[in-house]
Amino acid sequence: MTTTEADTGLIARAKEITAREIARYAERTAGSQAATDRTRRVMPAGVPSSFQAYDPHPIVVRHAAGAHMTDVDGNVYVDYDMGFGALFAGHMHPAVRRAVAEQLDSGTLYVTPCELNGEVGELLSDRYGFPMWRPTNSGTEATMDAIRLARGVTGRERIVKVEGGYHGHHDEVMISNKPSLDVAGPADRPNSVPQSAGITQGTIDDVIVIPYNDPEALDRALSDGDVACFIVEPVMENIGICLPDPGYLEAVREITERHGTLLIFDEVKTGITAGYGGATNQLGVRPDLITLAKSIGGGFPVGAFGGRADLMEHITDGTVLHLGTYNGNPLVMAAVKATLTEACTREIVGATVDRNHRLVEACQGIIDSSGIPAHTVEFGAKGCITWSRDRVRNYRDYKATDFDLAFAQWIHGINRGVLLPPGLDEQWLISVMHTDEDAMRYADVFGEFVIELTS
Repeated sequence: MTTTEADTGLIARAKEITAREIARYAERTAGSQAATDRTRRVMPAGVPSSFQAYDPHPIVVRHAAGAHMTDVDGNVYVDYDMGFGALFAGHMHPAVRRAVAEQLDSGTLYVTPCELNGEVGELLSDRYGFPMWRPTNSGTEATMDAIRLARGVTGRERIVKVEGGYHGHHDEVMISNKPSLDVAGPADRPNSVPQSAGITQGTIDDVIVIPYNDPEALDRALSDGDVACFIVEPVMENIGICLPDPGYLEAVREITERHGTLLIFDEVKTGITAGYGGATNQLGVRPDLITLAKSIGGGFPVGAFGGRADLMEHITDGTVLHLGTYNGNPLVMAAVKATLTEACTREIVGATVDRNHRLVEACQGIIDSSGIPAHTVEFGAKGCITWSRDRVRNYRDYKATDFDLAFAQWIHGINRGVLLPPGLDEQWLISVMHTDEDAMRYADVFGEFVIELTS
């Protein structure tokens, strides 16, 4: 990924746009700044999750409905973040709202089973084809529990993950999420780099890191026969959208089976946004275990993991424990059921994916006609603009993309009511409540940015 003289000129122009837009951002979001400053007195960085702390300061929201959010300053945004994918059903879909309101009359927490548990399990089994499931409260819990199950079944302790992959915030997976290249090691044999202080050296040593789209590296990592599982997003969505090479997932399946290592597909981000049956069914490769969260909950905190019956029976017989006071609580189960049966049916999901495709085509048309160093990627109802001319195949490719251009596009867009995730490597999500006009608003604003960038 080389930078041409013309690209250098675009970067300089992007920095000019950024300087102007930061000043405009400060003026139009003074209330958000004040609210964040107030919260800093009682909460580190003034936010409930470190993901929500971003420069210049986060937007503080007062109201959300459908595909729109309103901040404390009264600015209205079309939301393309949609809860990092959790709001595929939109902000308070009428069916989800109705189901939750009805359940409120019957209670929010039983700490004993309810009929909704079995109903949700049947729905997940129908969509994904795995016979047994357990609910959790988040994607982090789902991946944590799936890894524990893999270790319990295999009797092995080490795990393998890909560099740049995000699987939640428990210690085992907070390794090499987005490491600095000065400590990341060789591209073909990355170091295991902790994302945070507080992670023990023993945990770091138990995690082997490999590049995505490199089956030879996986084969090498599993060769000692001591790896319990390989956890991977079938489509990486922590570095924009990074698609698997043709044949990569098939090779992963063969290699893990040969070495007696369980394969976990982390579909917390892809989930039902990838299509009716998730990435697993879209791509045609079956893992041993699968983790879900975000989009299945209609905006409520939920996760789930499922898999082969012979593996899940280790929970039944007590070999592996899976616990949680709020697991399968009826309020959230009501939201999940409404999401899967009413808000995100096969027909609705298909129409939403088609709407996103039209948006991606419009953005790619702008890129093609302008010649800017970017390209689009799409998967299901998600899309992204990646600021490089070449396709990103792994984390090291992602690190070579242009973040000055990405930030300029983000700050320009947010000042015009286009709310994108602040990470500059995230993707947009078109929810089932985005209209055609809502979706194409992104392309309109992107087109305005490109005109200014290239003028």
